[in-house]
Amino acid sequence: MLRSISLAVFLAVVPAAAFANSCPTIMAAIDAALPTATLAEADMNKVKELRAQGEKLHAAGDHAGSEAALNQAKSMLGI
Repeated sequence: MLRSISLAVFLAVVPAAAFANSCPTIMAAIDAALPTATLAEADMNKVKELRAQGEKLHAAGDHAGSEAALNQAKSMLGI
């Protein structure tokens, strides 16, 4: 019984930890694409704003919100 409960807790925690680590990967991809991006100035500012918002949300523990903002920035960059 205890083993089953331990396994259930482990399986609940591991995916959350795995997804929490994708935010920095997305931020790195955005950072790598920014120097060569050919966007209008307003779009570039929006990408940078979304990138900063994603980092702030990640630091606050809101990984779903962080990924949403970061993925929007990625799509604007075409990556």
